[in-house]
Amino acid sequence: MLPPEIQNFVDSFSKLPAIGPRMATRLSFFIASLPEHEQSRIREALNGLKTLDRCPRCFFIKPRAEKMCGICTNKKRDFHIVAIVEKDTDVFSIEKMGGFSGHYCVIGELDHRNPLGETQKQRLQSLKNRIVKESENGAGIEIIIALGPNTFGDFVSELIRQGFKDTHAKITRLGRGIPTGGDIEFADEETLRNSLENRK
Repeated sequence: MLPPEIQNFVDSFSKLPAIGPRMATRLSFFIASLPEHEQSRIREALNGLKTLDRCPRCFFIKPRAEKMCGICTNKKRDFHIVAIVEKDTDVFSIEKMGGFSGHYCVIGELDHRNPLGETQKQRLQSLKNRIVKESENGAGIEIIIALGPNTFGDFVSELIRQGFKDTHAKITRLGRGIPTGGDIEFADEETLRNSLENRK
């Protein structure tokens, strides 16, 4: 019934977060009805994403032409404080809030079937190697585990804490300003600020 071009769009876009088949179908018809110059802008925006990759230090998204992301190259940032977050959007939320001057480690989206997969383990090991190298086995470093305050987030946070127990780094978690079961990405700025200030 659907033209193959529409079906291909729906099959591809329905896999994106928060977009199911119904929304993808609506999007496909909406974009198909746009003037050519508007469709071209959307194509250019999508193609522009191909010029991005990940910072080798914190794994946040960055332009491929840059060696590291803007946060890691900012000499005003405090390398003694590192927030471990799940997603790039968590970094965006914290930065939008303002007031956090530390660095990050983006470990990647967590899977309930495999709490710490290879990607997470590699990125956490990279962070561990870095703090051991840049300080006396992590002395003077604070690692803030900034994962969602839910049962799964608590479980993964404990796994991460155990992974750093042989360092001298101080390990803290976000305070409970964010309601249990909430998501950092959707927390308002004031709540997120309180969670950072009340970490323990």
